[in-house]
Amino acid sequence: MTRLLRALCGAVAAVALFAIMALTFVDVGGRKLASASLPGALELTELLLVTVIFAGLPLVSLQREHIVFDSLDRWLPPWLRRAQAAAVDALCAALLGGLAWLMWGKAAQMAEFGDVTSVLRLPLGPFVQGMAVLIGVAAAVHLMLVWRPEALPRPPGGGDTAAAGPR
Repeated sequence: MTRLLRALCGAVAAVALFAIMALTFVDVGGRKLASASLPGALELTELLLVTVIFAGLPLVSLQREHIVFDSLDRWLPPWLRRAQAAAVDALCAALLGGLAWLMWGKAAQMAEFGDVTSVLRLPLGPFVQGMAVLIGVAAAVHLMLVWRPEALPRPPGGGDTAAAGPR
């Protein structure tokens, strides 16, 4: 399942990033060579950038590559670091899940009101729905990480040689 998630989110982010590059190339080339900017290029770049960021969020969560404050971790016993990692993942899952729910509601409101971009008139609701789904996927990743064996404390007397928690 994680392999599929990495492939899908990675592909979406890569395609969007390539599209930003191609769009910027065409827009700058048009301005320099024909003194004409590509209409809606800024809007498309913004929407594609949102796609890159939100498609990357589940990948960052899956790899445990979020910014962490780990200066005190070396003084904590491994079991406590694993318990801390599980608690942080549970909190992240709850917060991201709540944010996904709020954003889904906002997307529905935007669709109902017919919110669109100013130049190209692209509907904004589907983009915000996509953001909500990807945040929900990141929440599910954190929920999954709560129950990963290295995120849970080992039973007493079970030895403790595994690496502890997030990097």
